[in-house]
Amino acid sequence: MTMGQLLLIVIIVFLLVYLVSVYNKCISYRNYVREAFATMDVYLKKRWDLVPNLIELVNKYSQYEKGILKELTEIRTRDYQGLSAEDKISTNMVLGQTLTKFVAVAENYPDLKANQTYTTLMQQMENVENDIANARKYYNGTVRELNTLLDVFPTNVLGELFGFKREKLFIAEENERVNIKVDL
Repeated sequence: MTMGQLLLIVIIVFLLVYLVSVYNKCISYRNYVREAFATMDVYLKKRWDLVPNLIELVNKYSQYEKGILKELTEIRTRDYQGLSAEDKISTNMVLGQTLTKFVAVAENYPDLKANQTYTTLMQQMENVENDIANARKYYNGTVRELNTLLDVFPTNVLGELFGFKREKLFIAEENERVNIKVDL
């Protein structure tokens, strides 16, 4: 074997090892994103399941705020398990916006705020919202890592060749960034 042939073999082996390495790294990052979404999804589902209890309770106290209750009910009637990951994110963004309006409206009902069940539900909702915020932070971090990997050269070319796609960040809408004071 000549020196040129040996060098060609070494280059081919190096390129194959590099391709396998890039592919495995993309798989790892994609799996981190999936794991982070699964964790966040648990909290999103908890919030999803708390909403009917809030609707039922508030419905007993307020006959005038039917619009927000109707909005929450319409969102909540969707089949959560049937939603894709991206649909879960966008649906929960809408749910979060509507819950923000709901909390603001509920402040107008002192009898409701004094109700122990309401207080308990709102404490549970606050805990779930904190869990979602932490899970969203982790999810967005893993998405950032995957997207960065798929944006830089040469993994952007190889990632596209292998069929990897950028993931969508779960970002807070502008009205979610405003702190709402809830007096319980």
